[in-house]
Amino acid sequence: MPLQIPDYPFQAYIFDCDGTLVDSMPLHYIAWVEALKRHDAPFEFTEEVFYAHAGIKEQDVVKILNAKHGTNIDPVSVDELKMEIFRERIPEVRTVRPVAEFANSLHGRFPMAVASGSEEPTVRGCLEATGLIHLFETIITPKLVKQGKPAPDMFLLAAERMGIAPRECLVLEDGNSGLEAAKAAGMQAVFIPRTLR
Repeated sequence: MPLQIPDYPFQAYIFDCDGTLVDSMPLHYIAWVEALKRHDAPFEFTEEVFYAHAGIKEQDVVKILNAKHGTNIDPVSVDELKMEIFRERIPEVRTVRPVAEFANSLHGRFPMAVASGSEEPTVRGCLEATGLIHLFETIITPKLVKQGKPAPDMFLLAAERMGIAPRECLVLEDGNSGLEAAKAAGMQAVFIPRTLR
């Protein structure tokens, strides 16, 4: 299934990482379930819940779950354990082929950035494991901004670092929070469905 890219002379491209450039979401889900289990979470963390929170940073997801279920699970501790479990499995990560091929086709012709809800070591690890790291001079993660997705901060910072006006950037995203962030940043976006592998 080919990518459907809008007919517009974009000057730069911003890619989400997990579920967009790399097919890491199943591994993230496994890591989430294990981390919550080890913290004795009394609720079920289904795939539906997982995908509904795609692109939102881990600690914020735990806070949302605590509010919903009336629990008091430590967001920092879950985040750290989940990252540790995921990092062990990074060598298993593969590309989302059509997106990776598109990024490779742009290399050397346009500035490109990654804006991801994951932390930088995780993003870099996935990009290195899949041979994509050399494509991106700019990598934006939640620690660099006040608010992560669905706020526009990450995409606006990516545009600023690339020296391109937001309206001239195209975002590629698999999560609703990322699509909302792109819209709030005044950028066009392409949705990457889970079926695109």
